[in-house]
Amino acid sequence: MNEQNKKTALLGETPIPKALLALGLPTMIGMLINALYNLADTYFVGGLGTEQMGAVTVAYPLGQVIVGLGLLFGNGAAACLSRLLGRGDKETANRVASTALYSSVIGGAAAILCAVIFLKPILMWLGAIDSVMPYALSYSRIYIIFSIFNVFNVTMNNLVSSEGAAKTAMCALMTGAVMNVVLDPFFIYHLQLGVVGAAIATAISQSISTLVYLCYILRKKSIFHFYIKECCFSAEIMSEILKIGIPTLLFQVLTSLSAAMINDAAKEYGGSALAAMGPVTKIMSLGSLVVFGFLKGFQPIAGFSYGSKKFDRLRGAIRISVIWSTVFCVLFGLAAALFSEGIISLFTKDDTEMIRIGQAALRANGLSFMVFGFHTVYSFLFLVMGKAKEGCILGASRQGICFVPAILILPRIFGLNGVWCAQPAADILAAAVTAVMAWRFHKSLNGK
Repeated sequence: MNEQNKKTALLGETPIPKALLALGLPTMIGMLINALYNLADTYFVGGLGTEQMGAVTVAYPLGQVIVGLGLLFGNGAAACLSRLLGRGDKETANRVASTALYSSVIGGAAAILCAVIFLKPILMWLGAIDSVMPYALSYSRIYIIFSIFNVFNVTMNNLVSSEGAAKTAMCALMTGAVMNVVLDPFFIYHLQLGVVGAAIATAISQSISTLVYLCYILRKKSIFHFYIKECCFSAEIMSEILKIGIPTLLFQVLTSLSAAMINDAAKEYGGSALAAMGPVTKIMSLGSLVVFGFLKGFQPIAGFSYGSKKFDRLRGAIRISVIWSTVFCVLFGLAAALFSEGIISLFTKDDTEMIRIGQAALRANGLSFMVFGFHTVYSFLFLVMGKAKEGCILGASRQGICFVPAILILPRIFGLNGVWCAQPAADILAAAVTAVMAWRFHKSLNGK
């Protein structure tokens, strides 16, 4: 059996627990380490001072919006590609993969240019106060310009995951992550570049991950061909990519918007409150990325099973994914809640106010994180099946529909406590919405 047939068999025939581990575990490990290198910036910059920590905190949402373009085309195409492989249509799959890759790079370059031109007003809107702004500008200029590598990496991560090449995705993520952890202290402290050094280390690390994916393409290890001549911007192909990609981008934009709104609300209570939100956001992102990584293995199995009308296999994949992801979220959430003070203390030397605020915020977010896996399984499921409306509603519920009212109302009632309670409140409401939509979906699936 050749390599391509092995990948197809893994998606459609291998027992579900084994297939989920084979596809999800490598990507989960890779994204976990990738999340750790996001934390590395926060950890090493934390030793420079509260203002520098605030600079990294306010720049993070902007970077995530730009990376969202990689998700727009990458995840949008990945959902379609899994179904195409299930139907055996490799010719169309090649066109979709090539169109997605080149579109993401062009779109990413345009977004970066706009961000650099309007960088200072954007950072002000994201919550940068006067004492933080000089550091935020120095860090963001480099961080944003070189995020073009990350746009490419995110797109490729989704495309190779859709064909079952999870080990390649893991290798690319791990290589960049390890490089960042090594380079951060060297540039920040040894060369005494401060926050600029953190941005340079991130840029180099992301470019290394790009080289891994380029080797994968040039050595023709992929099922897909990534030729410019394969690009096809027909209404049919673009609609298939965008109907799933747009909800994914919306989710990413709302994630960044929620972080920006938390920063904006927190800055009213001083630099320590603003700085505290950075570690809390990154730590909870660590848990989120582990779940996303595991569900990258669930996504191609679900899409392939739905495309080939193997509905019993689809049901099994959903059930196991919900159980496994929920167990992880409960354990991670409890750990964050129980050890919140010690965790936040890692990111500052002597700012007791930052520790106090961060501890309370991390405890509340950890407890509400327990329902995150259940919510995310169905968000991924609806998108991979091409059900854009349902996927859009779930994708927007946690960080948008439920969060925005919470962050606007709760701080007015409870002050600073309302700032860090907003996300937990949104998590609980989003889980309730997910439960209703999941019940309706299974009722419909049972008819098939």
